[in-house]
Amino acid sequence: MTNGRHGADLELRDLTRDFGATRAVDGITFTAPSGLLTGFVGGNGAGKTTTMRMIMGVLAITSGEVRFGGAPVTAADRRTFGYMPEERGLYPKQPVLDQLVYLARIRGIGARTARREVLDHLERLGLADRAKDHVEKLSLGNQQRVQIIAALMGSPRALVLDEPFSGLDPAAVDGMADLLREHTARGVPVLFSSHQLDLVERLCERLVVLKGGRVVAAGAREELERAGRVRHRLVVAPDAGWVRGVPGVHVVDVDGPTALVELADEPAGQRLLATALERGPVHEFAAVRPSLAQIYREVTA
Repeated sequence: MTNGRHGADLELRDLTRDFGATRAVDGITFTAPSGLLTGFVGGNGAGKTTTMRMIMGVLAITSGEVRFGGAPVTAADRRTFGYMPEERGLYPKQPVLDQLVYLARIRGIGARTARREVLDHLERLGLADRAKDHVEKLSLGNQQRVQIIAALMGSPRALVLDEPFSGLDPAAVDGMADLLREHTARGVPVLFSSHQLDLVERLCERLVVLKGGRVVAAGAREELERAGRVRHRLVVAPDAGWVRGVPGVHVVDVDGPTALVELADEPAGQRLLATALERGPVHEFAAVRPSLAQIYREVTA
């Protein structure tokens, strides 16, 4: 960790938020490391948006703290963060270019630099030809792109993005992912929430899963995959229905010659393989690492 302009971790320590008698966020602790994309997932009401608001100082913290670069986060730090809130904050009747330049100027960026940055981002996200249009004339997906650009202005030191990919088409998702990787390449921590688990799995190096205001899983994607329930795929001929009778083997699915199973222990795997070989050729017997969707279902069940 460092207190320099870039390369600082974003840390949450025992972060709690109460709304009256209701505890919406309950002792959340995790780190969004510098230079990495961290996915923040959980069901509706899990506490993701509340947590992001506390990181940005939009909501007061009941207890715990947010740290940046090894020290408690300050208002000055937060002014250097890029934030995309759940409630989008665009002015519908202003032209896209004028509005983004205005928002960049508020963040202390000079007029010429702001205009250059905005035009570059509009070009990269496919909106160059809509620069003079009023925001209200854009589709919801294009409004989303404008909101993303607003968060990326001025070389932010950290990015906190609430559902940044919502409503984007595949080309826009790819363009946005490339932009975020450029920020992580210079040491910026990026924390973003999403309900699109396949997208999080494709993009993120780290993952934080919330349930009921608490962290139920956190770590590098590979660590979570190793900790998840390992299954095995068996492919035989002509049919694998017989696997249901092998002791220590829990059958997840059988589809013709292919069976997906969970093994009670290593001897169960040996029994399964030996039985398969006795019955005929074995085309495949291999461990199958759990997908992010499987891990998510396991830890939030």
